[in-house]
Amino acid sequence: MPRTSLLVAALAAALLTPCVARAQQTPTLGELALKEQARRQALKAAAGKVLTNDDLPRGVTPPAPATADPAAQAAAEDKPLEKPEEPAKDEAWWKQRIAQVREELRRNEMFADALQTRINSLTGDFAMRDDPYQRAQIAEQRSKAVLELDRVKADIELNRTKIAGIEDEARRAGVPPGWLR
Repeated sequence: MPRTSLLVAALAAALLTPCVARAQQTPTLGELALKEQARRQALKAAAGKVLTNDDLPRGVTPPAPATADPAAQAAAEDKPLEKPEEPAKDEAWWKQRIAQVREELRRNEMFADALQTRINSLTGDFAMRDDPYQRAQIAEQRSKAVLELDRVKADIELNRTKIAGIEDEARRAGVPPGWLR
């Protein structure tokens, strides 16, 4: 039997040695917490540092602080504030101006047609439903679509008024009618 107990002791020692070695290599939870605390303090110290002109390399001058107000900057420089030039009102300018408003009008008209189709579809769905809950939901969606259609129709009228105003302005300025086509 001594041989068996010797064998068991040797086997136990062989099995426990890697566990003890592994336990010594793995940091404990307390050690990990200390490392994390040190890492956070190092980050905080690096983020809290304020750079000054002394930190810049020699020969580099910092840029002058910019003022947010151009009028104050012009007054500081004793220069009169120049107005931005108006674009030349040539044929391309007039065509672009009227084309933008016409394109917006076209998009609004297409959207109005789509909304009207949706309203018609919701009206049909409302008539086909028997469930009061579903009818209430469809009625709510329909009322929202009607309100949106009213808003889009107001935008359409505004765009038509803008087009008439641009055409009138061009007529007064002596612009040939072909420029607005």
